Amino acid sequence: MTTKRELIELAYEEIGMASYAFDIHPDQFVLAARRLDAMMAEWSAKGIRISYNGPGGIADESYIPDWAIRAAYTNLALSFAPTIGKTVSPETRIAAHKSLTFVMGRTAQPVEMQVDNTAVPSGAGWKQIDSDGLEPP
Repeated sequence: MTTKRELIELAYEEIGMASYAFDIHPDQFVLAARRLDAMMAEWSAKGIRISYNGPGGIADESYIPDWAIRAAYTNLALSFAPTIGKTVSPETRIAAHKSLTFVMGRTAQPVEMQVDNTAVPSGAGWKQIDSDGLEPP
């Protein structure tokens, strides 16, 4: 499993600020962690649920499955790169799009078929029922 800090470090590496070459300030980690939490909340609202551990610090386990890690860190890099004056490469943009598309396909849930009672043809003996469950007078 990957910690939130590791995801943030991968995102910084994606924009060319690897931790072995640049000292990443603690404030930058806090900014990236907020962006990561916001991005995962947005994904969850869109139906992309990958069991992300929202509350907690950056040293905590993220609980993101291995098949979704690339989507998380490349899209995180896209999210915060402009705020620190970095330009994201076209390859990173393509990788972020492709990996997010894969995650969306993997987490897609089939929509239950809804039956519209008004569309059912009424034959002999069929009675319309109101929303309160009673027959109209």
